[in-house]
Amino acid sequence: MRMQWDRLLCDDLLGADKQPEKDPSRDVFHQDADRILFSAPFRRLANKTQVHPLYEVDHIHHRLIHSAETASVGRSLGMKLGAGLLEREIEGVGADAPHRLSYVLQAACLAHDIGNPPFGHSGEESIGKWFCRVLDAGHGLFSQMSAEEQVELRRFEGNAQGFRILTRTEMYRNEGGMRLSLATLGSFSKYTCSEPAARAWKAAGNAPYVSFKKPGFYLSEAGYFGTVAQGVGMIEVAGGAAPMWRRHPLAFLVEAADDICYNIVDVEDAFASGDVSYEEAVKLLGPLAGNKTVKDSQSKEEQVSYLRAIAIGRAIDSCMAAFWDNYDAIMVGRYNGALSEDGPLGPLFNAIRAFCVERVFTSARKTKLEILGERAIGNVLDAFSELYVGLERCDWDLDRLQAEDDSARKLIRASGIDMRDARDPYSAARSLCDFVSGMTDRYALQMSDLVLGIR
Repeated sequence: MRMQWDRLLCDDLLGADKQPEKDPSRDVFHQDADRILFSAPFRRLANKTQVHPLYEVDHIHHRLIHSAETASVGRSLGMKLGAGLLEREIEGVGADAPHRLSYVLQAACLAHDIGNPPFGHSGEESIGKWFCRVLDAGHGLFSQMSAEEQVELRRFEGNAQGFRILTRTEMYRNEGGMRLSLATLGSFSKYTCSEPAARAWKAAGNAPYVSFKKPGFYLSEAGYFGTVAQGVGMIEVAGGAAPMWRRHPLAFLVEAADDICYNIVDVEDAFASGDVSYEEAVKLLGPLAGNKTVKDSQSKEEQVSYLRAIAIGRAIDSCMAAFWDNYDAIMVGRYNGALSEDGPLGPLFNAIRAFCVERVFTSARKTKLEILGERAIGNVLDAFSELYVGLERCDWDLDRLQAEDDSARKLIRASGIDMRDARDPYSAARSLCDFVSGMTDRYALQMSDLVLGIR
């Protein structure tokens, strides 16, 4: 089976009762990007950690800036892909392919981190650790969940949370969410199975596959993901414990755009924050930039920025070369790599990753942030989980809970937590995760202080 571009670029909107008439002046995929850009979850990325702690250095990236830069790279990749498809006379694309593909990739890249919790990846780990702790202790409410639901809660995954935001909780709540096109949602989906399916795949001794390492959707959104996968013609994997699909070809380019931005910019940020020296930054970025000569008249900051800009352009070409080298395998769902690693500049990317793991991700400032974030998230989850225990006691009647429990009413009012969809232990857990993962770094610290009684 081979995926086809006319289906992969399906512009039907998820959840729409009636597909809107096409506007010749505004492509559906352009509309997708606008809906994401103007959404509240996207705005909150401005106060979420990328790698380095916020507020200590004014010149480093947060999640929103990273997402905007990733979208810029994705747009360039889309233009190059569209031109390449036309040049090769590949079926299923029209003369406007470069622009349409640039819009799809721009939208998917804008959204790629929209589900990330406060404090970066350490925030993901903190939420998962908390659920492991309370489930192992036999928490009265959450221990009532099914075995599959409990497995899912033991690992919080920002990609699955992002799919939930895009398809359920934002805009048209429980009716398709932002109602984005199926093509954009398919391109967004780096992972293409649920958590129970991912674990079952590994336990069965199957060969690792890039899209089965983590969950791309929660059980609550499994139906939505199935609609997307079938609508765009993604290849379903037979014999799995639950539905699983091979990745949409454009998802490899979204991943490549992310890899390009965070690898290269992490070095620039590390230099700006003082975690690496000028000499180290040049040693890493220089080869990626083709060893371009910098001007002595430029400041060190300007020289590093110049090398970063050239490196990004060359990295885009490298990833596109890898895409075309692996095109047939990608289209039949057999490609199992990363374009940033498999292109001509792959060894240089790997060198940067190794350096960042050893030097940047283990810096004292970042480690302090992780400790602070884990404590804050644990405090918030401890306190707000009790609201859901009380809600269950009131037969899931939110009005009754607030009428009978003055403390609960005050905490709901002070925090603005949305508990409307909690109707059983699993939906309560998902609602709790929606609340905590939607917090900014600053707000998580404020809520932690609130529940601890710290002014």
